[in-house]
Amino acid sequence: MKSILRYILCCFLLLGHFSVAQNERVKKKTESKLEEKEAVFDIKGSVIERDSYKPISDVVIEINGAVYTKTDDSGKFNIQAREGDLLIVKHDGFQTVYYTIKDNQRITVEVEPELSKFNSRSVNKFSVKAFNSLIDSAETYKKKDAERGIQFILDALNVSRSQSQNAEAYEVSADIYMFWKQYDLAITNYKISLQNSETNDVKLKLAEAYRLDKKYDKSFGTYDDINVEDLSNWQKTEFYQGLGSTNFDINNFDVAIENFNDGLEIAKKHLITPKVTDFNSKIAEAYNAKGKKQEAKDYYSKSLNLATEENLQRGLEEKVKVADFENENQSYDDEIELRKEAINTIVGIETDSIINNESALTPQKQNYKIGNAYFLQKDYDNAIPYLEKSIEIADTREDLIVKKDATKKLSDVYESAGDYDKALETYRDYKDIVDELYIRKEQEISQAARFSRKLTENQNRITGLESERQLSLSKYEVTIERNKRQELIIYSLIGGLLLLLFSGYFMYKSIKQQKLANNLLALKSLRSQMNPHFIFNALNSVNSFIASNDERTANKYLSDFSLLMRSVLENSEEDFIPLEREIELIELYAKLEHFRFKDKFDYKVSVDESIEVEAFQIPPMLLQPYIENAVWHGLRYKKDKGELLIDINQHKDDELTITISDDGIGRKRSEEMKTMNQKKQNSKGMGNIKKRVAILNEMYKDRVDVSIEDFQDEEDVGTKVIVTLKKD
Repeated sequence: MKSILRYILCCFLLLGHFSVAQNERVKKKTESKLEEKEAVFDIKGSVIERDSYKPISDVVIEINGAVYTKTDDSGKFNIQAREGDLLIVKHDGFQTVYYTIKDNQRITVEVEPELSKFNSRSVNKFSVKAFNSLIDSAETYKKKDAERGIQFILDALNVSRSQSQNAEAYEVSADIYMFWKQYDLAITNYKISLQNSETNDVKLKLAEAYRLDKKYDKSFGTYDDINVEDLSNWQKTEFYQGLGSTNFDINNFDVAIENFNDGLEIAKKHLITPKVTDFNSKIAEAYNAKGKKQEAKDYYSKSLNLATEENLQRGLEEKVKVADFENENQSYDDEIELRKEAINTIVGIETDSIINNESALTPQKQNYKIGNAYFLQKDYDNAIPYLEKSIEIADTREDLIVKKDATKKLSDVYESAGDYDKALETYRDYKDIVDELYIRKEQEISQAARFSRKLTENQNRITGLESERQLSLSKYEVTIERNKRQELIIYSLIGGLLLLLFSGYFMYKSIKQQKLANNLLALKSLRSQMNPHFIFNALNSVNSFIASNDERTANKYLSDFSLLMRSVLENSEEDFIPLEREIELIELYAKLEHFRFKDKFDYKVSVDESIEVEAFQIPPMLLQPYIENAVWHGLRYKKDKGELLIDINQHKDDELTITISDDGIGRKRSEEMKTMNQKKQNSKGMGNIKKRVAILNEMYKDRVDVSIEDFQDEEDVGTKVIVTLKKD
């Protein structure tokens, strides 16, 4: 009987514990949603006449009764608000409009003027709505898909009917580039926006873009061009925050503190709460950088209290920032306490959404930093579980960077604690993570290059030929800088491995990887070297057709020539392409050459029907130089009409033979007839082919073989090139 009563009592206790836990989860989720509602977001809007769609300037825009800003000459405004705030639109020319903020969507206020003080003009109502819809779509995709967002900008420019609309389109495109850290493209678009319509909002954004692009002189110059008296209260806080940040970046801390204090006074006076928090935090950063730790601590205390009252997300950001400050000043106990509180807050925030790995607020980073703080205190027993937790979360979220750092730190902890077996085992795990991270970094760099290339192509379509030249230069500079960073990462990793490893095996592996990278780079360089001789002569042929009023022939030749160039560019990034595509390319090339020299030779391309063409791969543009040599250095100088034969046969299951033969004057006589410049060009072209074949054979184990010999014993001995291909 007692055992039954004991069992019933346990059941009640378990049910009670479950109910309390469930209530806690519901409470946290509700608090998280309430905090999200309190979040501040940007709202863009415009005030226009209902019938004429004419923009109305100097309209007072208030939030909850406090004046924030006015509309500009194009009737547009930009404010910050929370969900549930009351938007008030005032002007002498119409009745006051009241609107409750629901989300961060664009607001268009259409009003009926009471006075006839506005000059009506005819505006295409459909085009205005279409433009606004496209701009809204671009802003929607700003953080999701940059390429799609820019495409909406292109469509908006196509329906734009005014300079103010052009200015807005370029501003939004610049905002997209800013989010994706393409600062040079953002600068270009902000400048074009200002050329169409000068607004203080865009000037402030341009100054910030210059700062982020590390062009500090131009950032200061842009701030100098802004008349502070013309700014709204919110814009004034943005002005002093940006100016102070620029001074901070160049280590001019005293001036930065003055700027931040000026902004803080305005924010306090006009009750702009988010900016009050930001300025206290900025002043703390400046004092800390200046070496005044106590002043920094005081301001960080203020900013942390304000941020905690503001909302969960902002409080978390400030808590992590203060924890970093405590770490820097070796106040590890305070740091640990703050980071533990931060982890609890993160759990509440992530009830509805996962924090991105790039954020400083991820749980894996906070656990790692707690473990590191314990390690610096030589408290190894407490350090180990936090580092293990960091590794576990980082592994789940595929955060290799934190996983690498935490694993290395865990190995150091074991070593310091005297557990050398675990230290060695953990270090081996760290080594494997470094190798994996290296591969991922290469992939990310490649993806970033492709992403940057797509954005630049779209930008070229917006700004025209002159902008294309400037943006191509900017892209080149960005690529060079990225390559330098990549080399720095590679050399740092290799240097770290050489210092920490005692086995020759790992040194050999590093050298082998470097050699492969050099081979890939060499291949890319060789593939990019197009033979300008053919392009020059091809364009001369088009010129001659045009000169002889043979426009139809010129168009036909130019069309085929463009198809060839497109095929070459599409294949330029590949080491090998399907043989079928290479056959199409050489047939098109031979057709073009025969088109120009019909009276010099006939040609024939024959492929054995029994060959499975799709089973073989060939380096792109491998055969073209040999065909070009046959035409230009053999058949062109033949007295009578010659013949060019391209035969593809299979003598073995895994081997294919491609024979390019001509009955031209032969190599010896051709060499005697060349000028010095022709000898140099031919040597360079054939040399590139030999280098490509050598590198490919080294990387892919002798898959290509090329031999050249005389074709026949007659006066015009001709030339025969035999290319042998092997399967993978």
